[in-house]
This record gives sequence, C-alpha cells and structure tokens, in this order.
Amino acid sequence: MTPIRADTAIVEPVSVAELRLYLRLDPEDGGVEDTLLASLLAAARASVEIEARRVLVPGRWRIALDDLPAKRWLPLSLSPLVAVVKAARVAADGTVSDLPAGLVGLGPDPVEKPGLSFAPGLPDVPGSGFLVDVTAGFGGDGPPIPPALRLAILRLAAARYEHRGDEPDGAGADAAREAAPFRRLRL
Repeated sequence: MTPIRADTAIVEPVSVAELRLYLRLDPEDGGVEDTLLASLLAAARASVEIEARRVLVPGRWRIALDDLPAKRWLPLSLSPLVAVVKAARVAADGTVSDLPAGLVGLGPDPVEKPGLSFAPGLPDVPGSGFLVDVTAGFGGDGPPIPPALRLAILRLAAARYEHRGDEPDGAGADAAREAAPFRRLRL
C-alpha cells in the first residue's frame, strides 16, 4: 500500500517573492530568474519534506487496500493527516461503492502517529478491497507550516542559488538541522 497523490496542483509554502526578498534581489530586474527561483524552492521543499518526513504542501492522496488491515488500523506515512475525504469498497468484479461516513476515520494523533481507523461495524467481505481518499499536509485545511520548516526551505533554496556550481552543497546539513525537531521517528 503506497499513498498516491491524487491531485497535481501544488502551492509551495514559500513564494518566489519571499525568496527574492530573502536573497535581497533587485525588484526591478524584470523577474529574469523567477523560473530558477521557483525550481530551487520546489527542490528545497522536497528536500525538507524528506528530511522531516512531513508533507509540506496540502494535497489529496489515494490509498488502495486489498483487504481490511490487521486490527482495523492502518499506519500511514502522510503527516499531518487532515481528513478522510471519501472511502469506498471495491468488489471482486471491480464495482466501487461508497461507504457511509464514519466507517473510516483518522487515528487519535494525525500528526505524530498518522493512520486510518476502520470501524468495527464495517464487515470484512472476502475478495473485496478499499479505496480511501485523504487530505494531508501543512497549509490549506491542515495546520500551518511551522516557521522553522519555512526557514529551512528559504535557507536551502538561498544556499543553492548562491552556490550554483561553485562548490559542494553544504546547505543540506543546515536544512537537516532546521527540520530535525519535526522529523517523524520510525523503527
């Protein structure tokens, strides 16, 4: 079971304008480097997401299951989990039928121990699976992105801008240090 991003619109948590201010770039240069700055922000955000093991942009994710999970609990790597959007049963013949609200819900701690809880009233039908759509990530309907993670994105993007091909990228350690308090631990 791998969560699949079901929407493609990504709004970066740090804007190009914010990075331009942070870098103290000339506001009257016509935005000639805005494409580069946007790419650096996307790469920096992805690096911080990996380091912190958190979803930094809100989005919709789809989870496909072959059967009910053991103990009706499914741990997820998506943190923070925000909401269950839709849950459906997939019959053996491929027919999809929506489940009533409340049969699939978020676990008690959607930030530190994200997961889905399947209600005891949900019958286990052999040969059928489940599709569950959830929203996850900071921003949007979720919690605001922590300032330290925003700063890590800014610093990493700025370091990559300043040292484009000049020297090895030492900013990764800075981003790791900023993201460390938010890193989800796993065994």
